[in-house]
Amino acid sequence: MGNNASLIENYLDEILPNVGCELIYHKDYEFLIAVMLSAQTTDKAVNKATEQLFGKYHCLEELAVLNKEDLYPYIGKLGMYQVKAKNIIEIAKQLLERFNGVVPSDKEKLMSLPGVGNKTAEVVIIELFKKPNFPVDTHVERISKRLKLAKEKDDVIEVERKLRKAFKEDSWIKLHHQFIHFGRYICKAKNPQCEDCKLVGICKEKH
Repeated sequence: MGNNASLIENYLDEILPNVGCELIYHKDYEFLIAVMLSAQTTDKAVNKATEQLFGKYHCLEELAVLNKEDLYPYIGKLGMYQVKAKNIIEIAKQLLERFNGVVPSDKEKLMSLPGVGNKTAEVVIIELFKKPNFPVDTHVERISKRLKLAKEKDDVIEVERKLRKAFKEDSWIKLHHQFIHFGRYICKAKNPQCEDCKLVGICKEKH
């Protein structure tokens, strides 16, 4: 795994040297809400929704007093929008009531907020607080299994454990973004671009 890990990292550095999070935000709580909204939805769709949402409501205090129906015009095209609307309001309330309006950097505290699971919490932590971690979304999971860094039967927690073991800690955040971009635009779930990929020799699903 060590040699393959080096091969993978070197190739991603070659083709995706300066990639980062594609969610657009201006305040920490906006990013937290955007990540929560991104479940089963594309970043592009979330960015479109949050541009309108945060253009209308400018602070946590304004979000906290809304009814969930108030949010439907802004997030109604996103998956599970009714649940997400409720989560937005509750997140705003709890940030104000429990954390003085500040997004906490502690994972357990983040996960105590509605709609914030393990992956969302870790994404927030690496983006806002730059703490090394390797969150596993659908792209990271797919790439890890295709490139034999994890087994097909592994759940996301096991995939993350193996990735953290395979790569040096100071590369985790960078690689997390590279894996996502690689999976989103190159090694896609359908019709992956295998023709010019230098990792086909270690890929279990090469086309």
